[in-house]
Amino acid sequence: MMLFLCGDVMTGRGVDQILPHPGDRALWEGYVRDAHEYVALAESAHGPIPRPVPPSWPWGDTLPRLEQFRPDARIINLETSVTDRGVPAPGKGIHYRMHPANIACLTAARPSVVSLANNHVLDFGTQGLADTLDGLSAVGIQTAGAGPDASSAQQPAVVPVDGGRRVVVFAAGTRDSGIPSGWAATGDRAGVRLLPDLSSRTAAEVGAQVQRVKRRGDVVVFTVHWRPNWGYHVDDEQVRFAHDLVERGVDVVHGHSSHHPRPIEIYHGKLILYGCGDFIDDYEGIGGHEQYRSDLHVMYLPSIDPDSGRLARLTMIPLQAQRMRLRATTGPDTTWLGSLLDRISRPFHTRIDRTDQHTLEAVPDGNPPE
Repeated sequence: MMLFLCGDVMTGRGVDQILPHPGDRALWEGYVRDAHEYVALAESAHGPIPRPVPPSWPWGDTLPRLEQFRPDARIINLETSVTDRGVPAPGKGIHYRMHPANIACLTAARPSVVSLANNHVLDFGTQGLADTLDGLSAVGIQTAGAGPDASSAQQPAVVPVDGGRRVVVFAAGTRDSGIPSGWAATGDRAGVRLLPDLSSRTAAEVGAQVQRVKRRGDVVVFTVHWRPNWGYHVDDEQVRFAHDLVERGVDVVHGHSSHHPRPIEIYHGKLILYGCGDFIDDYEGIGGHEQYRSDLHVMYLPSIDPDSGRLARLTMIPLQAQRMRLRATTGPDTTWLGSLLDRISRPFHTRIDRTDQHTLEAVPDGNPPE
């Protein structure tokens, strides 16, 4: 069983402005008040962007690769509300929204499930969240991690797969990713599934939910928005929590929030992605943090044995953002990213190799814990 996983998909702000139905360009940021400025920054980096672009434009070379590999389930973190209503959330420095008429930008990639447990889905309040949920449901995209109440936010999305098997997707976020405490869904308030902490007790609660739902042949994915935007260090608490999830029945831990890829671990044969980096955004041309090469993005295509939940193979396809569109990387960029991922993943007993197909592959290295 093959999955497609990626980092944050942010189709609002500058990306929304180049699509066929741009929303209000006004922003509430400290330095930038017009979303067109982000388009101009991207054009200053790599050249003019035609307007309007077709809805599939931001995905670029992702789409033919998806057709080539044909994953059984496609799981993304949508870090953007889909609304033209609502009031900007007070106290936030950045607000993302995509006009609902641009929903074809999402359906172009045919995601099976989008996680909404992140720090931007309520940028335009509960009205914006309601519009997002309704808009995604209307085009057949399942959601996880947010809802009209806590019970809904905790419910997994279930994707049927050939042979009667299923991919079961739970989603949650943590405060250290920037999710305000007041965004947590409650018994009578819409919001996101916000984890109280990364303790063993919280992992046990997640594990109990997994065991109530999981059946033989299911692959369970826990997709989580956590930790800061920059840096490769993975702290002990985060590692213990990921390990606890695996030991309690999760087969894939899909982490995101960082603006660049973070370490990969294969633990008990199960895949842990501590941070997948950004995937679609309007950051092109913005200076700062150049050492992290956040222009390089990754398609993660893990093949999972559904009988055991163990990773059979992880293929990674590097891409680069140019003109707000993802394109295949050059040889040197692929080599750079492979070397980086190899260096930061080695402490987790995982090696990154480059294949003949100009892709990367993660394999166990040394004596991983069993």
